[in-house]
Amino acid sequence: MTTAPPATPAEASRPAARGPFAPLRPLVLRLHFYAGLLVAPFLLVAAVTGLLYAGSFQTERLVYDHELTVPAGERELPVSAQVAAAREAHPEGTVTAVRPSPEAGATTRVLLSGARGVDPGHTLAVFVDPYTGTVRGALEQYGATGALPLRTWIDGLHRDLHLGETGRLYSELAASWLWVIAGGGLVLWFSRRRALRRVRGTSGRRRTLGLHGTVGVWTAAGFLFLSATGLTWSAYAGANIDELRTSLGQATPSVSAAVAGGEHAGHGHAGRGTAGSADGSAEHGVGLDQVLAAARAKGLGDPVEIVPPADTDSAYVVRQIQRSWPEKQDSVAVDPATGQVTDELRFADYPVLAKLTRWGIDLHTGSLFGLVNQIGLALLALALVLLVLWGYRLWWQRGRGSAFGRPIPRGAWADVPPYLLVPALAAVAVLGWFVPLLGIPLAGFLAVDIVLGEIAHRRGRRGYGSVSGVK
Repeated sequence: MTTAPPATPAEASRPAARGPFAPLRPLVLRLHFYAGLLVAPFLLVAAVTGLLYAGSFQTERLVYDHELTVPAGERELPVSAQVAAAREAHPEGTVTAVRPSPEAGATTRVLLSGARGVDPGHTLAVFVDPYTGTVRGALEQYGATGALPLRTWIDGLHRDLHLGETGRLYSELAASWLWVIAGGGLVLWFSRRRALRRVRGTSGRRRTLGLHGTVGVWTAAGFLFLSATGLTWSAYAGANIDELRTSLGQATPSVSAAVAGGEHAGHGHAGRGTAGSADGSAEHGVGLDQVLAAARAKGLGDPVEIVPPADTDSAYVVRQIQRSWPEKQDSVAVDPATGQVTDELRFADYPVLAKLTRWGIDLHTGSLFGLVNQIGLALLALALVLLVLWGYRLWWQRGRGSAFGRPIPRGAWADVPPYLLVPALAAVAVLGWFVPLLGIPLAGFLAVDIVLGEIAHRRGRRGYGSVSGVK
């Protein structure tokens, strides 16, 4: 790193920061600069892959149109007949769920586990024409949203770069720091009262700063949302969030699939259909058609998924799977022996945090408001790409032709009043524990900073860049 040159007359005459954030501004500036510099590559990857994912829903409909749609007929076959047609074409594996055609012209999906060549964490979706029983094809499917191979591949790229659990660290690191960088940018902007800064007519570093700040302010709320919702299903912070929700009684409930008198009676058995019948079909007791009719009688409209009993002590589970607004997430359990509903759970009865989590995840993944949602996510991803590029350009322009941009001067922490510094440090400690991929890198930055600061001090190199501002 290079030694910072003295302030130019323009910098010296710059108006002092004002407002409640003014004392924190120098420290936030250092954090925003160094966090952005080091985390930006991860954010850039997350933004580009997120942009691809935002467009994958519409692309999926085009690529798999033959499997997903059929000419609308006058009358649909019984669901049991459609499943029988799927089993005749694909006798391998076990039926784990059935998704009847949700609308005119849409195929029925019969989901099989244990099929040859299918990833253990995925299912084989067999697409059946509900009017003729013709099998239109079979594709690997992943997740509750029914992602097919194209969207599954892009989702894996965005989530873990196809590197498994190790790769998930990249996305969690990006989500852990995105809100810090976005929040820091807001503090810097409003501490200088730059909300009305004009970009037109400026040039050089001032123009880049104006573009970076203006776009950052307008998109900050979206980045804060993406960060918060991304953390809810991350590996480490997500586990802490789940534990907190459970301790508060706000965990997502599930319908009881236990048949009255069964040895596993009690709430929480959602019935994943892993056992299946002897021939691997979905037919148990009264059968799929009567089970679906019982669910319809309880008000469960399309789209729904029927999950066969997991074992002899379990019931069928029929659940709504609509993730678009308004959400349809009601579910019922149906006794395979009698066809009677034994338990029901309404989305309206979910705890508040469970509802917010569901809405947040669906908004994050582009499901909640359909195409409008996906366009919004694409615009946020594009904005993040531009902000990263402008941020690096600002760093380069700050060097005024030197090999690297000048670091932010040190000593910022000493100017923060104790009544702000102490609570801020306490908050950082708590957040660092709760969000490990925020706390661990920050601790590493500080440790390296202290070492480099001490080396610079001994060598008499004032102005050596650091994160903490330690001299």
